[in-house]
Amino acid sequence: MTRVILGGNELVSFSIDLPAASVRLLLPTDSELEIPRWQGNEFLLANGTRPIIRTFTPRRFEPEALELHIDVVLHGSGIASAWAQNAQPGDRVAVSGPGRGYEIDPNAAAFLIAGDETAIPAICQLLEHLPNVPITVHISVTGADAKVDLHRDVDITWHVDSPDSDADDSLFQAIAATELAPATHIWAAGEAKSMQRIRSYLFREIEFPRPQATVRGYWKDDSR
Repeated sequence: MTRVILGGNELVSFSIDLPAASVRLLLPTDSELEIPRWQGNEFLLANGTRPIIRTFTPRRFEPEALELHIDVVLHGSGIASAWAQNAQPGDRVAVSGPGRGYEIDPNAAAFLIAGDETAIPAICQLLEHLPNVPITVHISVTGADAKVDLHRDVDITWHVDSPDSDADDSLFQAIAATELAPATHIWAAGEAKSMQRIRSYLFREIEFPRPQATVRGYWKDDSR
């Protein structure tokens, strides 16, 4: 994972009111940044192609410094990975958002938090805002070097999965093995199909109360 810091006066009116909110980045095409036009049902560039837009959860926003910190998971030859690895001071991107964040229920008795590497920035934000109640965290990573300091003393399990294992299978097993006390709230995010499996387990198999669980697909593994 690498961090890219965006800055500039364009962020004067930007704010993040809830943790785990998202932003959308319009990345440059062939080193040029072109603002697309809305064509009725999609954004298109002047040549008729789709723009490169990716969604991230910022690690933090520093309003006084006008800095937006974006953590990007580096993997393979992905467009966002290449952009993050090659970004230089002065490069331009466009930012929209923030998108929906997570509203913390003050009556929650406990929290179960789960996610893969792409969810680490959101999990760090959540831990900065969650109340002083029991918190259990499960994070799936592809290598021990992906572990970070969460800056909070919570019950955390790092699942180091092999690259050829089913994405986030360890997260499903961890959630399924957890005895969920009444008034526990769940937040989980990661690969889309894995999150759908968790969603199906919670809402169909054990009929977990829907208002108490937020499960978000952050990315899609096209090989599955």
